Amino acid sequence: MPPLVCLNPLATLQYRALRAQLFFPAPPAGSRGDIENDACPFWFRAWWCRKHLPPLDPCDVAAALLLAVLVALVLATFRDYAISNDEEVQQRYGELIVSYYASGFVDQSVFHFKNLYLYGGLFDLVAVGLERLLPLDIYSVRHLLSALTGVSGIAVVWTTGRAIGGPRAGLLAAVALAVCGPWYGAMFNHTKDIPFATAMMATTLCLLRIGRELPRPSPHLVLLFGLLCGCALGLRVLGLLLLSYAGMVVAAYAPISRTVAWREAGSFVARSTLALLSGLLVAYAIMVVAWPWAFLAPLNPLRAMFAFASFHYQIHTILSGRIYDMADVPRWYVPTYLAIKLTLPLIVGACLAVLGFVRPLRRAKDIQPRRPQELAFVAFAAFFPLICNVVGHGPGFSGMRHFLFTVPPIAVLAGLGLDSGLRLLAVRGRLVAAAGVAAVVLALGWNATTLYRLHPDEYQSVRRRPGRGFKALCHRLLGQHYARGGRRS
Repeated sequence: MPPLVCLNPLATLQYRALRAQLFFPAPPAGSRGDIENDACPFWFRAWWCRKHLPPLDPCDVAAALLLAVLVALVLATFRDYAISNDEEVQQRYGELIVSYYASGFVDQSVFHFKNLYLYGGLFDLVAVGLERLLPLDIYSVRHLLSALTGVSGIAVVWTTGRAIGGPRAGLLAAVALAVCGPWYGAMFNHTKDIPFATAMMATTLCLLRIGRELPRPSPHLVLLFGLLCGCALGLRVLGLLLLSYAGMVVAAYAPISRTVAWREAGSFVARSTLALLSGLLVAYAIMVVAWPWAFLAPLNPLRAMFAFASFHYQIHTILSGRIYDMADVPRWYVPTYLAIKLTLPLIVGACLAVLGFVRPLRRAKDIQPRRPQELAFVAFAAFFPLICNVVGHGPGFSGMRHFLFTVPPIAVLAGLGLDSGLRLLAVRGRLVAAAGVAAVVLALGWNATTLYRLHPDEYQSVRRRPGRGFKALCHRLLGQHYARGGRRS
């Protein structure tokens, strides 16, 4: 023990408490592992951990292994993917942002490069910086960085599902997203959409944790909310949707009932809003650094939002065998592609969660009492952007690519729904429960083998229809993804 600790009895007590917090408390005085020794022996630490720490859940171990396998796959295959047609201009945009700052704001060419000024350049800035550090060509750097960000998104989905429904729900959500072709295949090429989707899902998780502490959330959670929200806004202006997410959290946890006075509810809303405003200031600072055009005028982000809502280029897309201009697609264009492209476990699981099959879990002792609010919040994050697109009749092309950020919350719902379904089957006997588990494993395994057969065109995967050849069905939609790279030569 350090001499100063020995001379101060209070410091000695603090030292002992610190050792206890590290899960290795001192054994009885005079023993081999006394606190005065430099460290407790290994056998004592192993015994104490086994006796006092909760055992690892098998689902958590499986989730950790899944993430490790995904990282290994990314490192082994990121060179297999060719560039997409968006990557060259996005890379140039990042270089122009760097030139803008390096010239002391004199080089204004960043504001006149196509329509890229309407986007944030956070990912492109990071890619330009990593290009100088890694011994890889710039497009390999972009693919590696985007793919690892996609794996991070899967980890966030696992954490969210686990926080709401427990370890198995989190594992099912992570696996369902990992074997979803539109997500896994897009990780390597869609360097704007995947990072944005990950940032949106991470902010959703942060808001979920903030909701549990309202109206006085922890300062570190508010700061984290600001950082993540700023990252989303620094990628796409659709990050403004997070303002509605934050409002939904406050409304979900507000004490509104017949027994609570309106003054008390109003005070709750006011204090919660003020707490989140400090995080929004941090978000704004990050946004303007990654998106210089947003700093030129306060209303520029709103102008960008309205500009995207009225986009019209000579881009054609296909739906139900008919060719449309991007501005003339029907309202159900994006929901239809989501229904076609998402895997069966994602759709069935999300439907189970939304349709109320989670009711048996509300009586479970290991489920948080706030689960209904949190389930409603995740459903809001999944479907509110789609409802806005349908009601606003926005333009559409390239399938569901621009709404990839709705897939992670759908995966969380799928994990919760599948877990609730398995618990419901478990009540009916072991044989029925085993059949349910086998069906889920079989469906997820089939999706994984599908991605293996399609590599490196995993993004082209669709749910197979009876009577149609698998490859023919995938190639029928090939023209929808003009921004998708193929195999690298």
